[in-house]
Amino acid sequence: MRPVYAGAAVQVAAPPQEVFALITDWPRHREWMFMTSARQVGERRVEAYTGVRPVGFLDTMTILVWEPPSYVLMEHTGRLVRGRGAIRVRPWRGGSRVIWAEELLLPLGAAGRALWPVTRPIVTALARHSLLRLARLLPPGPD
Repeated sequence: MRPVYAGAAVQVAAPPQEVFALITDWPRHREWMFMTSARQVGERRVEAYTGVRPVGFLDTMTILVWEPPSYVLMEHTGRLVRGRGAIRVRPWRGGSRVIWAEELLLPLGAAGRALWPVTRPIVTALARHSLLRLARLLPPGPD
């Protein structure tokens, strides 16, 4: 099965170190990631629950690459979400640019692929919405 791709990017006024620290503070995901809470369950394992219990899904992940303060690559290993997700943080115009990219293996076989043109804009919009919420949590860095 071929993967599909989705992503979003925003500018954040804070420096990369602060941005990366918040992105990878797993318990704080509920503050900025749409309907998602997360926790670290081992040195390189993270679990995220998206939804309002009992309606939702568990996204289990393994950290494949860890390069603070600029890059984290995760392997989605759950039953519903599979593939890879990456977040890159770069210095940008006195703050940071955050790029979130997902390479996903769709569930539901041919039905999942047929629905992707409808779901991709929703996934992208929710990722961008979440990144904008992240940006609002971080104060601007010193000028």
